[in-house]
Amino acid sequence: MMDWLQLFFLHPVSLYQGAAFPFALLFNYLCIMDSFSTHARYLFLLVVGGALAVAAMGSFAVLVFIPALCTVVLIHSLGPQDVHRLTFLFQMSWQTLCHLGLHYTEYYLQEAPSTRFCVTLSSLMLLTQRVTSLSLDIREGKVAAAAAAGGIRNRSSLSERLWKALPYFSYLLFFPALLGGPLCSFQRFQARVQGPSSLYPRHSFWALTRRGLQILGLECLKVVVRRAVSAGAGLTDCRQLQCVYVTWSTAGLFKLTYYSHWLLDDSLLYAAGFGPEFGQSPGEEGYISDADIWTLETTHRIALFTRKWNQSTARWLRRLVFQQGRTWPLLQTFVFSAWWHGLHPGQVFGFLCWAVMVEADYLIHTFANVFVRSWPMRVLYRTLTWAHTQLIIAYIMLAVEVRSLSSLWLLWNSYSSVFPTVYCILLFFLAKRKHKFN
Repeated sequence: MMDWLQLFFLHPVSLYQGAAFPFALLFNYLCIMDSFSTHARYLFLLVVGGALAVAAMGSFAVLVFIPALCTVVLIHSLGPQDVHRLTFLFQMSWQTLCHLGLHYTEYYLQEAPSTRFCVTLSSLMLLTQRVTSLSLDIREGKVAAAAAAGGIRNRSSLSERLWKALPYFSYLLFFPALLGGPLCSFQRFQARVQGPSSLYPRHSFWALTRRGLQILGLECLKVVVRRAVSAGAGLTDCRQLQCVYVTWSTAGLFKLTYYSHWLLDDSLLYAAGFGPEFGQSPGEEGYISDADIWTLETTHRIALFTRKWNQSTARWLRRLVFQQGRTWPLLQTFVFSAWWHGLHPGQVFGFLCWAVMVEADYLIHTFANVFVRSWPMRVLYRTLTWAHTQLIIAYIMLAVEVRSLSSLWLLWNSYSSVFPTVYCILLFFLAKRKHKFN
């Protein structure tokens, strides 16, 4: 498990995101200049995004460029009712083939995957979000269909076709969201590029400084936690209740890493002018940051944790899968999430377990609101459910992150399995009682 931990924490994405900051600030500065046309802005975001992809992924960058190109062709060739289904199938098929390459390397060849290939897969997953978000917007009429507007027609010259395709290319590959960051809708992207600069020197300086200090604090805390995890036992040699501590502390290290990455990604988007201060288009949902750390660390509800964890992705999954599902939408959402993440054994188990825990959480708290009345009992109840929630989330996170069957087997046989088992038992009995009441 330590090899995977080292790969996770030494991931170079943060380095490349940091290197992109000067270009984000330059983009904002150029937007202030009236001579920086809209087409020039689109080109700037696209060219820097392409250069960043090549720098971070090397030759694997072609695995991101190809689906982006095919998506633009499909958008300009299909009507609004067909574009989402076909772009979704193509993008997920392409991403799945790339994930199968990772499976082949890890499980068949028994070799460590290339770091650049892992960065490429991460970027592909983010590209899938933008592709499906754009195709849904077109189907729902929020964005005009390029084909209906005469996007690529024989009557148009090649240069006209390229200019009309430029906003879509730029959106799919724009550098602030290429390697990380909350999902930015095409409407918001287009309004930002076509509008004036949204950053003012004084406000932007203090906002970015505050985010920088938060990242620094998280990194310092991560060093302390990492030393504690490295000095202690692992899942292979822990005993009884010690395994609970190992699970909780290791998951804490994962969470700190995610928080730090999310804040860095959010800062890059803000520096480029795509942050929360920029006004959204009419009818568009507002900007949300992925890292709501206070809620994630204090909630006693697994369902609330699920909605707040990686918020933009949770909102994307809700729109893409949950709201479209007619039967078992919660289960469909978590099954798709496992597919989107790569279908590793630990991910399949982890996301299915997560779905069951959310369902149990709804029933447990529904009954608790009826029977737990007094103030002291409510305090005790919230304390116990907070601890239980954090330990279950730690269990799920470790299952998803370690991925392999051998590590998953160690997790299954540890004392940490007690906590999700308790929720499964409560789900069984409370579901029967609910049926009886109905």
